[in-house]
Amino acid sequence: MSDKPFSQACENNKQPILDVLQKYFADTRHVLEIGSGTGQHAVHFAEHLPHLTWQTSDQTQYHHGINAWIDDYQGNNLKRPLTLDVTQPWPIQSAEGIFSANTSHIMSWPMVEQFFNGVGNTLQTNGYFCLYGPFNFCGEFTSDSNESFDQYLKSQDPEMGLRDYVDLEALARDAGLMFVEKHDMPANNFILVWQKSVDLSQSTLID
Repeated sequence: MSDKPFSQACENNKQPILDVLQKYFADTRHVLEIGSGTGQHAVHFAEHLPHLTWQTSDQTQYHHGINAWIDDYQGNNLKRPLTLDVTQPWPIQSAEGIFSANTSHIMSWPMVEQFFNGVGNTLQTNGYFCLYGPFNFCGEFTSDSNESFDQYLKSQDPEMGLRDYVDLEALARDAGLMFVEKHDMPANNFILVWQKSVDLSQSTLID
């Protein structure tokens, strides 16, 4: 157990996130997780979504911790991490669904652009992309705690910070993704859902 990384935030939010993913990934056979982090989410989601294969990925330095969690997993639908850096060619050509948690605010904006471009290139038509984290809407913070978190991130690296839905939606549309829904989550977080579509004219923006 000692070599397993642990995030209390992951422990707290894994079930609320799963409740949403069960809706969008009900008929999905293969999900790519971008930025698997500690590996806690991957184990929980793979266990409760046994009909699909959950493919972990992250930068190489996080693989040991992810593998430590996978080592103790009893199922056969959880795959060891791919090395995925959004600024480099992606190691996977296609995925029926894509999930990512708490990634866009720790990337620089050029990396976020490459992130969405990669999702658009990898996600199969009609597949869902579910992005979890804190976001701004129309330039406004949704809570004082999110504003404080944004200030903290920028103090660590001026390139980091909470992203605005409006800006992400522009990237998504350029990547061929149609906005589906926003889900309010605990602790002032959200899940934003897009679908790979051949017809963006049906997309409905958040007011």
